[in-house]
Amino acid sequence: NDYPTGRLLRDAKPYELGAGTSEIRRWLIGREIMAEGA
Repeated sequence: NDYPTGRLLRDAKPYELGAGTSEIRRWLIGREIMAEGA
């Protein structure tokens, strides 16, 4: 896809995956901290 919008959508996919994994990691760390405190 040679259109700028298509290129942006294509290039944004890896960043979405990276953001998702960091969110999951943050959630898991928070859960561990809460479990230790309880």
